[in-house]
Amino acid sequence: MNNNNKFSIGEFSEKTGIPIPTLHYYDEVGLLRPEKNPSSGHRIYNYPDIIILQKILSLKFLGYSLDEIKNLLNKTSFTVDLNESLSLHLQALEKEKKQIEQSMKSINRVIRLMEEEGTVDSNLLFTLLHGMRTDHIQEEWINRHMLTDIMEELEKKSEEEKISLDKTFTQLSKEVKQLYGKPVEDLKVQRMIKNYIEGVFSFFDEDLMQKLADTNIEGEPDFQEFDNMTPSPFTEDEQKWFEQAIEYYIQQEEKE
Repeated sequence: MNNNNKFSIGEFSEKTGIPIPTLHYYDEVGLLRPEKNPSSGHRIYNYPDIIILQKILSLKFLGYSLDEIKNLLNKTSFTVDLNESLSLHLQALEKEKKQIEQSMKSINRVIRLMEEEGTVDSNLLFTLLHGMRTDHIQEEWINRHMLTDIMEELEKKSEEEKISLDKTFTQLSKEVKQLYGKPVEDLKVQRMIKNYIEGVFSFFDEDLMQKLADTNIEGEPDFQEFDNMTPSPFTEDEQKWFEQAIEYYIQQEEKE
């Protein structure tokens, strides 16, 4: 078309880089309504439509919804009140950024684990992934129970330390599958429990354990709720056997 700076929807899409279905949708919701050819009904865009589209894309870039953009497009000027809205959008973007960064770190941890282990039990892998995915929920639980000091210490843990803890759980999973059914007092079973506890205590170092012991927890926190955030990779019978093995290990330690 391109007569007197007018464009068909195809030409406008090519010029602006916006897909035709998106332009259709913007027209339907009243964001960007071009002229219509009176005989064919085809959309006809012009240069003022490019300016409107630039405003839409700028506001989308700032994080506004299409409904919010529709209201803002009608404004001829903005006041300082816009700062409050921009601040809210900034907070939302910061939260999204944090989640993306956490996802990237989690993916790198899984890549490292797979490279070093070669083979990882599927139940364990999904348990680790679930735990990584729900880190923010666990963080909310910790903050809800006023355990911010503990949270701060955990956030200081390096990726290497987290990967080391992943390996501890991976080794435990392998050994539980191998040793399940043996008497809990079996030397190999107790060696497995010892290595597991030492690995966990290595991550939750002495200072962190002392802080946890010294922390005054308000109310009665539901630790079962916290445990349920990361389901066990074991079957119900394997989990019971594992807990019995830990209980036996603790009893033997108390005797010494």
